[in-house]
Amino acid sequence: MVINREARPADTAEEIDFSGFWDVWSLIKERYVSQPVGDRDLYYGALRGLVGALEDPYSVHLDPELAEKFSLELSGSFEGIGAEIGIKKNQLKVIAPLSGTPAEQAGLKPGDDIIAIDGVDTFGMFIEEAVQLIRGPKGTEVTLLIYREGLTEAFEVKIVRSTIVIESVTWEMREVDGKKVGVIEISHFNENTWPNFSDAVQNVLLEGPDHLILDLRNNPGGFLDTAVQVAGEWVPHDVIVVERFSDGSTRDYRSDGSARFIDIPTLVLVNGGSASASEIVAGALQDHGKAVIVGETTFGKGSVQDYMEFPDGSALKLTIALWMTPDGRQIDQEGIVPDVPVELTLEDFENDRDPQMDRALEMIRGGAGPEIAGAP
Repeated sequence: MVINREARPADTAEEIDFSGFWDVWSLIKERYVSQPVGDRDLYYGALRGLVGALEDPYSVHLDPELAEKFSLELSGSFEGIGAEIGIKKNQLKVIAPLSGTPAEQAGLKPGDDIIAIDGVDTFGMFIEEAVQLIRGPKGTEVTLLIYREGLTEAFEVKIVRSTIVIESVTWEMREVDGKKVGVIEISHFNENTWPNFSDAVQNVLLEGPDHLILDLRNNPGGFLDTAVQVAGEWVPHDVIVVERFSDGSTRDYRSDGSARFIDIPTLVLVNGGSASASEIVAGALQDHGKAVIVGETTFGKGSVQDYMEFPDGSALKLTIALWMTPDGRQIDQEGIVPDVPVELTLEDFENDRDPQMDRALEMIRGGAGPEIAGAP
């Protein structure tokens, strides 16, 4: 590996003396107890530490090996347990177990703290490192040490990895006191979500619904453009989300959909496992008065990452902007606060009760709660 000790970016502050960096490099090479120390390890470790100094869990430098694995994941060719993870208040957490996956079958819940992965402490771990430890070949086992709020002790969960196939959109019709209710659940915003959702919209409309329930619970997010398309079925030709950059400039993402649901009263279900793209949809429908939000405050993952690849095969994932709702509310760290707060407790979960869906159906029947958004 050839390293240019003299190179320095033009925008580096003059008072920074980089000779200290090379002094430390040399001392490690000469005196560290476990020799030899490879230049490559030091180089990529330094880059990882450079990005780590930002203290942003979603910004990370990936060495060529990690970058290659990440690219494979983006293409959808991976095997694992089927759980979206994130970092909140420096703690690795389950954002949401995906429907029908080993993670859901093992009983993982949104908000669970992941303390260790196969005995490896997760404190200070980047998300990409955690993902690589959790994922693996189909049929192999991973052990997670989990802490769950409300319990006194952490506990182990053993999960057998499998091929993850996500059915991102499901729908059904219900009848509530003679009213037809279309219920659409979106579990993820992936490359198949929009065509499947568009088909669901058409099928629901053929049933002549009086009300709609959009279930975004445990939806960890996905593609921004898909979220904009989905929200566009309620919001015609208007702002869905705004990106705000470090210099104060902004970029609007506007709907161009047909707004086929614009006149149908709608309720949106969310919880702490609703993140990213699902927060964009919920926030847009709330700000535009197109839906009443029911459930729990969402996760609060509202930052935008740019992914840049380098000639050596390494890559940088860097936060470059924050998402704001159409009314200017920050999503990151704040989440979307429901209009009608309804908690789903551990006891509810264990007894297969769903008070959030029950409350939505109660509102449709005409029970207590804010007026449902949309036409009367």
